[in-house]
Amino acid sequence: MKSWDVIIVGAGIIGLSLSFELRKRGASVLIVERGEPARESSHAAAGMLVGASAETLPPLRSLAAASAAMYPEFVHELQDESGLKCDLRQHGTIHVADNIEDMGDAEPLDHAALLELEPALKINRPAFLIKESSVDPRALCAAALKAAFHRGVTVTSGNEVQELLVSDGRVSGVRTQSTTYASHTVVNCAGCWAAQLPPFKIPTRPIKGQMLSLVGHSKDLLRHAVRASQIYLVPRSDGRMLAGATVEDVGYDKHTVPETIQHMHRAAIDLVPALSHSRILEDWAGLRPGTPDRLPILGPTSIPGYFAATGHLRDGILLAPISAKIMAAVISGQAPEYDISAFSPMRFQL
Repeated sequence: MKSWDVIIVGAGIIGLSLSFELRKRGASVLIVERGEPARESSHAAAGMLVGASAETLPPLRSLAAASAAMYPEFVHELQDESGLKCDLRQHGTIHVADNIEDMGDAEPLDHAALLELEPALKINRPAFLIKESSVDPRALCAAALKAAFHRGVTVTSGNEVQELLVSDGRVSGVRTQSTTYASHTVVNCAGCWAAQLPPFKIPTRPIKGQMLSLVGHSKDLLRHAVRASQIYLVPRSDGRMLAGATVEDVGYDKHTVPETIQHMHRAAIDLVPALSHSRILEDWAGLRPGTPDRLPILGPTSIPGYFAATGHLRDGILLAPISAKIMAAVISGQAPEYDISAFSPMRFQL
């Protein structure tokens, strides 16, 4: 039976990024994906790269800031390997709020400054300009998948892993509904489905988010992403405007609710009245991988050779570069550049 140096369970942006990083280190890699590559939470994300904010949990702030700083080089590398564009936009984000805490580079905007930056934005509350970027997650994942193929990663899709195989106390591979694959290293990157792989319990659960995209307006209607209490807007270079997103703990339900979509549509128009002339191109729901303490799960488990890289909740796109670097180092037996003890899978074991 053929064996691989590393088997990755899950072909979302975390698994794809890790496979790319491992191949750069010379490891042979197999990704086993239950559905289509990058069609779950990675496909549904908005792609706002919020480096760190008052909402970012303290243990995550250094990782978030470091990963955001890595993004230009990360995107450049994927684009160079794949020949595809990722639509990384570095115009910044306008945050509508009464105050911004713990945002050292937030620039207050008076009405004149706001009008100069975004004439179409109609608000009567304080606003701040934050040096944040955004990326198109669908384009990013397409580039990551093609780059992984270019590097020699093997991907099998429509093939759900049902069991982690353990021999003589350590990992020996995985079993799917149709076959088995051999490896002494397995990484669970299965998002909110990570909990469904026995025997080691990884407590992820789905957190639903509904979104929509609008078209039919000027491509330069907004240059900046906009975050407000009821809605956020993310412009794409092709003219689409994304609006989102809900946070719902409702299990594995990916249905959109018409009333919810319409509510977000109205909230978007309240911020940018010109969007009243736009039409809804698409609406969708994704399932983010949540954890009990809202922190990612990164590192080795109690089973030798079995690792986890999941539970990123709303930050999977943002944290992909740093997660790949950290996990590639850990899997290779090296000390990671950042302290990941707060994210250990072992914190949930009694």
